[in-house]
Amino acid sequence: MGFAVTNQAVCAQLIERGHAVVAADDAPNDQARRQAAAMGVDLVEGSAPEDWPALVADARVVIPTPGLPESHPSLGAAEAAETPVISEFDLAQRWDARPTLAVTGTNGKTTVTLLAAAMLEASGVPTTVAGNTETPLVEAIRDERPAVLVVEASSFRLGQSRCYRPAVGAWLNFAPDHLDVHASLASYRMAKAAVWNRADEQSISVVNLDDPVVVAHTPDRGQVVTFGVDKGDFQMSGGALWAGSEKLAESAELRRALPHELSNHLAAAAVAMAAGASPQGVREALLAWTGLPHRVVLVAEHNGVCFFDDSKATTPHAVCAAVRSVTQSAGQSADDAWHAQREKVRWVTQSAGQSARKAVLIAGGRNKGIDLESMGEVAQSLRSVVAIGDAAAEVQEVFAGRCPVTVAQSMEDAVGQAAEIALSGDAVLLSPGCASFDWYGSYAERGDHFSLLVRELIGGSP
Repeated sequence: MGFAVTNQAVCAQLIERGHAVVAADDAPNDQARRQAAAMGVDLVEGSAPEDWPALVADARVVIPTPGLPESHPSLGAAEAAETPVISEFDLAQRWDARPTLAVTGTNGKTTVTLLAAAMLEASGVPTTVAGNTETPLVEAIRDERPAVLVVEASSFRLGQSRCYRPAVGAWLNFAPDHLDVHASLASYRMAKAAVWNRADEQSISVVNLDDPVVVAHTPDRGQVVTFGVDKGDFQMSGGALWAGSEKLAESAELRRALPHELSNHLAAAAVAMAAGASPQGVREALLAWTGLPHRVVLVAEHNGVCFFDDSKATTPHAVCAAVRSVTQSAGQSADDAWHAQREKVRWVTQSAGQSARKAVLIAGGRNKGIDLESMGEVAQSLRSVVAIGDAAAEVQEVFAGRCPVTVAQSMEDAVGQAAEIALSGDAVLLSPGCASFDWYGSYAERGDHFSLLVRELIGGSP
């Protein structure tokens, strides 16, 4: 069900193995139609709810596209017919015996997945990444080179898995998200917890001690490895990252060392070392890591105001982390606050009486069914909020009475307003807390447009 990138790869693998496949899609694009024709696969388009029982009646399994809403009638029909629903993870595990390292969490999955893979490669362990990336796991297993596969495991895939059991399963954090896909917050939580559902005595589970939801789901089978900012098997202590008694790196050596980034570094080290990475390989990857685009990235500084692109922040949890990161105390120097970036961020000293930097937050977009109220936790760190997109009214409601709020009708308007409001020493932060699909095709497109507008606004100043 659904015939985009992942299920096209699934379909190709099933056909190669001699299975008969029927593809269905509510609204396939021309590429999907061409691909189905090239494979010789029937593509059923736009089925009505009453059509689904007949479609699934003769099927051995139903394989939903990642992100198919749990309310979709195909899933109800499969349940009524007692036809198993499985994921690409289930198939990949059936077809390939190499160990997989699954990384899930509301935020940080991509960073931890890629960094753990880099640590393993630096340790001489051939590795590839797959899952909620450009390469589905069923496609990645075609490559015979990797000894292990690091899998970015979304709730969409985990929630539909029936037998998938990673050799290492890491759960980074939990906060409300994707309630436009999952039936409830409880359903989303259980989908995340599925990373450990089938843990056995050989499994290694990587647990974030700083997240009580994650801790509450810690499996009682296999080996448990913990991480936390100041506690756990992998932790920060004395300004350094440690794996037990092994010092991995001084935080001052790292190019990225914001609080949430340090947590990601520890998680990646825990995952990689569970699969055979060496301390030296972990250190090498940490020192080389420059971060990913659209994640609290400095775009420019102008007249003492720093502009940051955090377009990837599509949950309130991520917004709060970003605001806290860019509003360091006024007593810190640029090297103290941003030593990790190795970029010449020169925070201008604020006027007497101001005890902390403030941020002007640009937030909004298309809400994913999430209560945005928790963004209000950082209101005291904000000079103002500029609300954008479909969720502008919701953002206004969150911050009403807590800090000034204005509404922008376009990103151009938002950047202009934010720049006008910000004082020397402030940060302008695009950290939307919502998806991009009202104004843009992706969070990357949104972040790129913001960055372009900032550079245009300041006339190309560095």
